[in-house]
Amino acid sequence: MRPTLEPLTWRDKTALITGGTGTFGQAFADYAVHALGAAKVIIFSRDEYKQHLMKSKIPAMHRDRFRFFIGDVRDLHRLHRAFDGVDIVVHAAALKRVPACEYDPFEAVKTNIIGSVNVIDAALDCGVGRALALSTDKAVDPINLYGNTKATMEKLFVQANTYAGGHGTRFSCTRYGNVAESRGSVLEVFKAQRDAGEPLQITSSWMTRFWITIDRAVRFVAGSIGTMSGGEIFIPKMPAIAVVDLAKALAPDHDIIFTGRRPGEKVAETIISEHEMARTLDIGDLYVIQPEFPWWEKHNWWQGTKCGL
Repeated sequence: MRPTLEPLTWRDKTALITGGTGTFGQAFADYAVHALGAAKVIIFSRDEYKQHLMKSKIPAMHRDRFRFFIGDVRDLHRLHRAFDGVDIVVHAAALKRVPACEYDPFEAVKTNIIGSVNVIDAALDCGVGRALALSTDKAVDPINLYGNTKATMEKLFVQANTYAGGHGTRFSCTRYGNVAESRGSVLEVFKAQRDAGEPLQITSSWMTRFWITIDRAVRFVAGSIGTMSGGEIFIPKMPAIAVVDLAKALAPDHDIIFTGRRPGEKVAETIISEHEMARTLDIGDLYVIQPEFPWWEKHNWWQGTKCGL
C-alpha cells in the first residue's frame, strides 16, 4: 500500500513554509489552514514588513493558527529553533530573479544552495516528517546561475533521503514553470507597461514559457506532499505559451519592442531532461521523476507509463 498524507490528517499537523511571505507562501498558508485544516502554519521569512502585511490580512478567527518567525535559511541555528515540533516543511525560499542571480552569484549560492543544505540538516535534526522543495523548469539543462542553483537543490533534496535512513524524514521536490500573477512575473511587467502607455518589451520573438496558476501550484504542492514517499520530483503538465501571444492578449493595441536576450536567458525552457526521461512516469496530469539510486526500489509505490525508452 502506498503511504499517503490525506487532507484530514493535516488537522493535527504543524506546517512551516520557508519564504512564507512570497506569492506562493501566502497562498499555500491560506490553503493549508482553510482547505487542509492544518493545526498550525509557521511563516518563516526575513522581511518583517511583509510579515506585518500578511498578519493584517488574516481574519481574527484564524490568527491563532498562524505563527511568524523572522529568520533566514542561511542561519542554521534559527532554522533549528523554527523547525522544533514541525511535521511538514515546504521550502519555497529562494533568490529567483535570473538577472539578479547572474549579477550577484555568491548571494544566490548562499541562499539557494547553502540555505537548502541548512533546511535539510534542520529537518533531519528536528525530526520533520516530510520536506518538499519548490524547483523550476530552469533547473533542467541549466544555462544560468539560478537554474544551476535549483538543479543542485534538487539533487540535495533527493539524496537527503540517504542521510535520513530509517529516521523517518522524507524529502522530495516539485518542479514547475512560471506562476501567473506571481510577484515580478512578466505578466506584472506587461501590465505595468500597458497601463503606462508604453510599448511592451520582450527579449526574443521566439520565446516560450511554461505557465501554471497559483491556485493549481498550491494544490499540486499539497498533493505532492500527500503522495510522496521520498526522492521523487513531481511535475505538473503545463501549457507552453509564446510570450508574444501573451503580450498581444494583454495589450492587443500596444506596440512590442524586442530588446535581445538577457544574460543566462533561454528562448524555450524544458521541463524534463533527456537524461531523466528513462526514469520518468506519466501519471494522469503529472509526471514523476524517480531517483536513480538503489534505495528507491523499496519505496517505489508509483505505477504509470514510462516516458523514456
